[in-house]
Amino acid sequence: MTIIQHEHKVSGPGAGPYGITAGPDGALWFTLVHEGGVGRFTPGGELTVHAVGGDPMNIAAGPDGALWFTEFRHHRIGRITVDGEVTRFSPPTPEAGPVGICAGPDGALWFTEMNTDRVGRLTVDGAFTEFALPVSGAYPSMICAGPDGALWFTLNQAHAVGRITVGGEVTVHPLPTGTAAPVGICAGPDAAVWFVEIGAGQVGRITPGGEVAEYPLPDRAARPHAICAGPDGALWFTEWGTSRVGRIDTGGRIEVHALPSAGAEPHAICAGPDGALWTALEVGALARIAVRP
Repeated sequence: MTIIQHEHKVSGPGAGPYGITAGPDGALWFTLVHEGGVGRFTPGGELTVHAVGGDPMNIAAGPDGALWFTEFRHHRIGRITVDGEVTRFSPPTPEAGPVGICAGPDGALWFTEMNTDRVGRLTVDGAFTEFALPVSGAYPSMICAGPDGALWFTLNQAHAVGRITVGGEVTVHPLPTGTAAPVGICAGPDAAVWFVEIGAGQVGRITPGGEVAEYPLPDRAARPHAICAGPDGALWFTEWGTSRVGRIDTGGRIEVHALPSAGAEPHAICAGPDGALWTALEVGALARIAVRP
């Protein structure tokens, strides 16, 4: 297998590219958390940055053809159309601290509230519902739509993974490793959910029934941050602490690859519209990772 990498400069080093997702328009959409921007980058190299203000953090393609993003410090959910028109919505609970966001199977957006131990649901026309979790100080972090019609999320400080149905029924699955501190999470190609443990240097897998497997990384201090399903049938993740990206197949075999820039601080990662992997680098770039057999 050959890994081909390129980095594309999209901002200054202090802007903080953080979240990234494939948009409905064949482009990559990313956030500039420290500069208050949302960017659009085509695989052909066309760059547009929209100054939206606030602190856009994680971003997801919505069910309405727009992009939706969280603002942790400003306690808001933002929506931006592919033409750059921005709308914002504030959850009912003050100081919510939204972090992760994804489109749910019910045509709504689902997000985590790190400060309030809640999971929120937001319809495309702005109606909120909030669901309290049966934990305290758990730091709900990232969230994804699972293969079972439910939403799955990480509980960073509870060292657990949670599941919530679209009706609001919550189940919490403690992880075997008590220092796991999970962050990124995604649906895998194998009818399971995969996540990364930034505190323990591991990748985890959980079935819809709650069976957990953990896979230690070659470098346990790598600080894995985000994970996504790749176009090659494997899972790809970022190592924030080591400027590497990793690949794990569904059998648990792991390989890691250094990014071109040392100290790149990779955060979110996604499968792009061009059949490659893309990751947001805090040093001001997007990295493209192409896989060749």
